[in-house]
Amino acid sequence: MQPNPPPGSTAPSITTQPTDLTVPVGQTATFQVVANGSTPLTYQWYRNGTAISSATAATYTTAPVMTSDNGAKFYVIVGNSEGSTTSNTVTLTVGAAASAADVLTFKNDTARTGQNLAETTLTPANVTSSTFGLLRVLAVDGKVDAQPLYLSQLAIAGGTHNVLLVATENDSVYAFDADTGSSLWHVSLMKPGETPSDTHGCGQVVPQIGITSTPVIDRTAGAHGALYVVAMSLDSSSTYHQRLHALDVTSGAELFGGPTEIAASFTNTAGTTTFSAGQYEERAALLLANGVVYTSWSSHCDDAPYGGWIIAYNKSTLAQTSALNVAPGSGGALSGGSHYDSNGPAIWMSGDGPAVDSAGNVYLLTGNGRFETTLNASGFPNQGDFGNSFLKIAGGSGTLSVADYFAMSREVSESASDDDLGSGGEMLLPDLTDSTKTVKHLVVGAGKDGNIYIVDRDNMGKFDANANHIWQEIDGVVVGAVFSSPAYFNSRVYYGDSNGTLKAFAISNAKLSTTPSSQSAATFPFPGTSPSVSANGSANGIVWTHENTDPAVLHAFDASNLAHELYNSNQASGARDQFGSGNKFITPTVVGGKVFVGTTSGVAVFGLLGH
Repeated sequence: MQPNPPPGSTAPSITTQPTDLTVPVGQTATFQVVANGSTPLTYQWYRNGTAISSATAATYTTAPVMTSDNGAKFYVIVGNSEGSTTSNTVTLTVGAAASAADVLTFKNDTARTGQNLAETTLTPANVTSSTFGLLRVLAVDGKVDAQPLYLSQLAIAGGTHNVLLVATENDSVYAFDADTGSSLWHVSLMKPGETPSDTHGCGQVVPQIGITSTPVIDRTAGAHGALYVVAMSLDSSSTYHQRLHALDVTSGAELFGGPTEIAASFTNTAGTTTFSAGQYEERAALLLANGVVYTSWSSHCDDAPYGGWIIAYNKSTLAQTSALNVAPGSGGALSGGSHYDSNGPAIWMSGDGPAVDSAGNVYLLTGNGRFETTLNASGFPNQGDFGNSFLKIAGGSGTLSVADYFAMSREVSESASDDDLGSGGEMLLPDLTDSTKTVKHLVVGAGKDGNIYIVDRDNMGKFDANANHIWQEIDGVVVGAVFSSPAYFNSRVYYGDSNGTLKAFAISNAKLSTTPSSQSAATFPFPGTSPSVSANGSANGIVWTHENTDPAVLHAFDASNLAHELYNSNQASGARDQFGSGNKFITPTVVGGKVFVGTTSGVAVFGLLGH
């Protein structure tokens, strides 16, 4: 006889469904479900209708996938003493393996670690001023604020080339042979009669606004591969345009019927907000994950009204899949809690891009602005305004929504004093094991207040005016404020704060050292520096940084000891390696034995001399 259930027990229900996943050959895929109901809950995952042995947790990670896994169907049954429920069925798509030598997105990967672990040419032994230096400068028609991207061994122009893709603030995209510097193609993304946008009286991007954010590449899209890029322009009737383009990487031709005009609206209890193309700038790098291109939006200085938009598009059709405003109260007073003002937060992150985990959740930081300290029953701001917050956004091809968040206890006072959290960018750390042998999934970020915040992605901590409920907080260690993004290599996190040194923080038991384990003698003026790392596996680690001075300086440091500077571009006599005045939106691209550095009028190419 079936025993009676305990009083008040409830059957299981699924609150967050698994999502379709796309991963390259050789990587794993992680499916995840979130369910409510009386405990204990049980889980059983199925592949193509057959139960998977030992797949009995809320998440299931496949073995490294093969092409034969393409199209496999997965679902999970969640049960308890009251019954069971079955999730949606989702599909695994297996793409071509990306070349280890490619740089397809900002900071090399969608965790935004900044590391290239397949660099076999450049080593600490040969990166010296006697053997390494400036090879050439590739001239283009405007500022290069976006990080240059790189495709290895691309069939193009009747041969096979290593190709550098460069976007400019004059709304141009160029393809160069990365080894010889010869031009392969160049396209303008403006329509006839258009110009790049003016600066809106804001000095953050000057003298014009065209392409600021780093594009993203999918080698499997279209016939040859596609580069996705957002360009801003102004037409003869003084109408501003933001357009998402998909360009064939071998020719620059428009793909998928593009470009598509970016427009959106968002409705919640606060009402409906509408995206205005002229009021925004796409500063944060594009993210491509699971067939979706994510754009995110900042304002022109603090020119009201503005909010915090994330707008997503299908990579194959350029059709909008979802839009989310994380400051829907912008531009008008709302009841229901304390807030800084009627604007923001914008999504700045100093050019960093949103990151994504294996389950398809998207992570980013917001700037100062509206935040209701009156929370709803789920612990979220009751009007949906997320100023100065770490955000976890449920992504995939469905409706975007905030799944979890963290806002510091000082949120209201820091917003009021313009202490943006989102002046810097986030980075996902690899899975780490703490002192109890528990695996931790962490995201790290820092902004203007001088603190580094390490947040548990599985339980982010939300908001409490009396305390911060996060995994770790290191106060006052980046005293110059952060207008940059970190990097990761060999259990170290690297930060370059404004007017401060480049610092390494060692990781032990899933926590960062509370003081730097090493730091550079060199200091970096505003905006600090966003480092990149090159290495051959775990060996020959080099941290590369850009200094925003006149002349600009490229630095190379020993990754194991930042006090050991290997090279800088001012060392050679006769200004041999100098490459013009600095440019603040710069992350060096290190790949294929070369270092590519954006400038105010081109890309400086560094490498071994005589090669």
